[in-house]
Amino acid sequence: MAGHSKWANIQHRKKAQDNKRGKVFTKAIREITVAAKLGGPDISSNSRLRLAISKANSSNVPKDTVERAIKKALGDKDQNIQEITYEGYGPNGIAVIMECLTNNKNRTVSELRHVLSKHGGSLGTKGSVLHLFKKVGIIKVLDTTEDELLSHMENIDLIDFEIIKDGCILFTDPNKLFEIKKYFEEKSIIVENEEIVMDPITLINIDNMQQEKILNLSDKLEEIDDVQNIYTNLKFGNS
Repeated sequence: MAGHSKWANIQHRKKAQDNKRGKVFTKAIREITVAAKLGGPDISSNSRLRLAISKANSSNVPKDTVERAIKKALGDKDQNIQEITYEGYGPNGIAVIMECLTNNKNRTVSELRHVLSKHGGSLGTKGSVLHLFKKVGIIKVLDTTEDELLSHMENIDLIDFEIIKDGCILFTDPNKLFEIKKYFEEKSIIVENEEIVMDPITLINIDNMQQEKILNLSDKLEEIDDVQNIYTNLKFGNS
């Protein structure tokens, strides 16, 4: 079960996206606003808001900024932000998932299409690449060995796990994410972060020069204000 390379691939994507910290606050607040608007302000019953706040805290978004975003979502009846997932292709037929929050679909589609076409890609139709990914919950626990993790296996429902230098990466059903996080916290095991991602079912390996083209495309897509997350089925590195 342990030892696959998913985490290295996810970390490579996260590192590339996290380099653009100037937009992290904006994206975090937008996600909190939408989550609160759709599911209400109670994090005990709104798991999406709970996750959005947790990610905002990890990005050092101030507490009062988070609270203002929730109040704005509840009070602004005219705010019409939609969540839309777009699908497309990069160079070499690499699949691209673009999760967006927008108040203007035409603007978002135009910007996505422009960036994709400029960098050797194209915007796909609904369902064109989504079947190549599955939604997965990821939890990183610190200072936990494989033997220690195995001692908890009867009490948690995992899809897979990976042992890393400073702990373990757990892959689970997104609906089990907070249940498992709570379990480890009650055992006084440090949970560094948790998130839900679109995990590619099969990774595509291409040469380093072509990889750079995909990374550049991802960077440019990330620069679009309406884009929240970018996922590809590119396998980073040569392994």
